[in-house]
Amino acid sequence: MKKIYYIAFFIFMFAMPSEMTAQKLSKKEKAKQEKVKNGEAKMEKAENLTDRYNYDEAIKVYLKLEERGYRTASLYKKLGDAYYAKNEADQAVRWYRELFKLKKEIIEPDYYYKLAQSLKTVGKYDDANQLLEQYAQIKGDDQRAELFEKNKNYLNAIESNSGRYKVKNTGASTTVSDYGPAFYGDNMVVFASNRDSLGVTERKDRWTKKSFTALYVSEITSKGDLVKPVKFSQRVQSKFHESTPAFTKDKQVMYFTRNNFSDGKTQKDDKDHILLKIYRAEADGDKWKNIKELPFTSNSYNTAHPCLSPDGQTLYFASDMPGGYGLSDIYSVSINEDGTYGAPENLGPGINTESRETFPFVTVDKLYFASDGHPGLGGLDVFVAKLQPDGTFVKAINVGQPINSHFDDFAFIINEETRTGFFTSNRTSGIGYDDIYSLTEYIALDFTCRQFISGIVSDKATKKVLEGVKVSLYDSDENLMEELTTDNSGVYYFGVDCERAYTVKVAFADYIPQDLPVAITQAEGDVVLPVLLAKPEKPVEVEPENLYANAVPVIGLDLAKKFRIEHIYFDTGRYNIRPDAAKQLDKVVIFMKDHTSVRIDIRSHTDSRGPERQNQLLSENRARAIMAYLIKKGVDSKRLTAKGYGESQLLNKCADWVKCTEKEHQQNRRSEFIITDL
Repeated sequence: MKKIYYIAFFIFMFAMPSEMTAQKLSKKEKAKQEKVKNGEAKMEKAENLTDRYNYDEAIKVYLKLEERGYRTASLYKKLGDAYYAKNEADQAVRWYRELFKLKKEIIEPDYYYKLAQSLKTVGKYDDANQLLEQYAQIKGDDQRAELFEKNKNYLNAIESNSGRYKVKNTGASTTVSDYGPAFYGDNMVVFASNRDSLGVTERKDRWTKKSFTALYVSEITSKGDLVKPVKFSQRVQSKFHESTPAFTKDKQVMYFTRNNFSDGKTQKDDKDHILLKIYRAEADGDKWKNIKELPFTSNSYNTAHPCLSPDGQTLYFASDMPGGYGLSDIYSVSINEDGTYGAPENLGPGINTESRETFPFVTVDKLYFASDGHPGLGGLDVFVAKLQPDGTFVKAINVGQPINSHFDDFAFIINEETRTGFFTSNRTSGIGYDDIYSLTEYIALDFTCRQFISGIVSDKATKKVLEGVKVSLYDSDENLMEELTTDNSGVYYFGVDCERAYTVKVAFADYIPQDLPVAITQAEGDVVLPVLLAKPEKPVEVEPENLYANAVPVIGLDLAKKFRIEHIYFDTGRYNIRPDAAKQLDKVVIFMKDHTSVRIDIRSHTDSRGPERQNQLLSENRARAIMAYLIKKGVDSKRLTAKGYGESQLLNKCADWVKCTEKEHQQNRRSEFIITDL
């Protein structure tokens, strides 16, 4: 009995801790599950707030969850998105970066783009471009990825377009939001503002905590400023938002944006959102009547920010209607003589991307609009596209600084006769959240298709970037267009015209020079042309008797092949004998002195790149330069003849415009030493 008792006790003592541990683990697991369940409930609450655009309250919930250790990809996405929507780029960067610290396979491609855009806004373009490179690899079929791939030098392009405007904050700006100007006749502007927030107002937007926007009108002074803003019309003001009007030239018809509110009633979509619609109103003295939504608007999608073509026959607007390319696209719709409207037409992928295209403004031959899908400085940038003969707009061009900045820049309008206008920006140097700036255009934008050739010059063997390398750009007629030296990052770049051929020539001391032909096409975009420079291989130093022990002069023999003479290298476009070439030629000198009866014909050849006539002249000069060197070294001139053949005797397929490698072209750039007489 005692033995049995002992065994039972032994089992009990060792079983108890296991059972107790199981109970503790169970409690921990239960607590963990409760924590997860509670976190999911909080996440759902925050997501509901986000769906209602109540980002401030949603952020509070997300931050509390993060503080309590609820750190998931979903949380970081939602938190980053909330700050992204609020245009708080520094915070968006912080939380998107937390997301990227997790396993990358759970990160959707769009977050590469969002983080890149946020990084631009805080001025970190190198980091942004690295992300865009990755984005283009992951999502190459995306319009934004294609635009980046074709315009990798977009910052240089923006810089070349910059400095054409003078801008100044106007007297219409307040400490709140003033935006979306529109010309009203020749000397007035109507814009949207929530400046009622500065006084005592009963109705406020529960999301912004500010009053709803209303339309104000302001005079344009002789200096282009906006003064004396007053309420535009009580008749078009509802209890919600009104903004971004457009007027016919006679000021008798107005189109404007309003929350979906008509006849005292609001309409909502299936998510309980009050969306935006475009309305039309007719002038009745100093009042407005017959306020009606346009027939192509809907309770299911937004239509906003109308503008009229100068002839008043076409209305342009932004919308997220089904069938578009991105978050919002720009559309046009014809206005018929009987007052009816055609079907809205998307302006297509030349203008619209997967991101936001909005706030259109049209002149006789140009479309200005805001976008964060085309390559820009950060946030929304203003772009312009020229009207084509077929009626389409293509090739959007960033208008540059100072119109554009790291922040949101939009709602650009201009009177092309006076070259003055206005735009909106939320840049930090302003007075309020959104400010209206005046602009004066001093230099018109050149719409000639321009691209960039750029690259990094490096040592082929060590891969070390090379500073101080001379890089020259020549046109197809061998005219020098531009010349520069690389900086400490080894970078060079040239702005060039589309549909033309160029040659980039690279020369650096102690390195073999390179001539690189480049064809520029608008379809293919910028050309990235890295250059790897190599040093000439040092010839093997051997005794003359060993070098020529088996050399038997034969008519027709090429001494270059017999004695493995390396290529006779010349500086790009020149024919002076370099030190490395002299070492090769000295082999010929030794042979000619050992065989005093031999006569040779010096033949110089080029590759096909460059004009034929130029190549012929260059080869003749080089042949004569080699001959002069041999004579200087003591070879009788009567034993030498010299001729240049240019590109007439190519050894391979590499004729004009045939795509070849540098090594293939090098086979054609040769000098021959043919024995003609013994």
